[in-house]
Amino acid sequence: MTQRLTIRRPDDWHVHLRDGAMLAAVAGFTARQFGRAIVMPNLTPPVTTAAAAARYRTRILAALDEGTAFTPLMTCYLTDRSDAADIAAGHADGVFTACKLYPAHATTNSAYGVTDILALTKVLETLQRIGMPLLIHGEVTDRSIDIFDREAVFVERVLTPLTREFPALKIVLEHITTAEAAAFVAEADHPIGATITPQHLMINRNAIFDGGLRPHAYCLPVLKREAHRLAVRRAAVSGSPRFFLGTDSAPHVVGAKESGCGCAGIFNAPFALEAYARVFDEEGALDRFEGFAAEHGARFYGLPLNEGIVTLERDPAVVPDRIGEGDTAVVPFLAGESTGWRFVG
Repeated sequence: MTQRLTIRRPDDWHVHLRDGAMLAAVAGFTARQFGRAIVMPNLTPPVTTAAAAARYRTRILAALDEGTAFTPLMTCYLTDRSDAADIAAGHADGVFTACKLYPAHATTNSAYGVTDILALTKVLETLQRIGMPLLIHGEVTDRSIDIFDREAVFVERVLTPLTREFPALKIVLEHITTAEAAAFVAEADHPIGATITPQHLMINRNAIFDGGLRPHAYCLPVLKREAHRLAVRRAAVSGSPRFFLGTDSAPHVVGAKESGCGCAGIFNAPFALEAYARVFDEEGALDRFEGFAAEHGARFYGLPLNEGIVTLERDPAVVPDRIGEGDTAVVPFLAGESTGWRFVG
């Protein structure tokens, strides 16, 4: 049995670092494990211009300890009025790495999101032309569609025609949760990839209702049936270069989760690599872990692989019940449990 695992330094291709006091509290956890991270733009107000992205990047770097080797990769929050020229200029200047499409009202801080994807034709044509990836929160928001079906319906109604209309557009389907999404990404004749979170690999929707309502297991896309968890898990450990690590770590203070209308999001950054390692270990796929964590995403984005390495060791240490204090106290994913692994550095 492998006791020590050393891999190329990985990247997180989907993370929420927030802003202000929360940014200062959580950014170091991501920078500790990952060389780069795709940073979500759904702040208040959202990051919709290259100038705003550059300022946010500066705040992220200022929140880290001096000398930290970490590169935040910035994204543009798309709206119905997004400026294709500004996006292209921001990409050419090295500010924007990708664009993020949130269907309006699909998740946290998505009120400014896209109401009609056809309104983005000029933007999508520009992204396709310059090779800039489109990152998609893949859910429909029609209230007549059951929340557990919204990803599968999105794949059928939106993603399938989108890939036909823009055959060369690089797409990342974010935080996939269903067998339908996993199959589409694996089989599509299209430049498409998908990020996968640790929570969607490790728990199913029963976790939300285990002995009572469990707000810290609530995220969007919501956890699905066990059959979907297993399908996504098979995709992650398959070795396919289309699937790669994206934590979707999304911190909310304890009071915002444990409330009458609790926020969606799971904070997994402090023990992200340990959680993923546990999954690959359980599946007998540790030999494919480096590809998923450190190679597939970089190659999809056309970026060089990281030069450094990180090491994990088997360890029964337990994840703490809370991280931080006061206004930045957060309950981490797997609180009170052991991942079975420890990040050495």
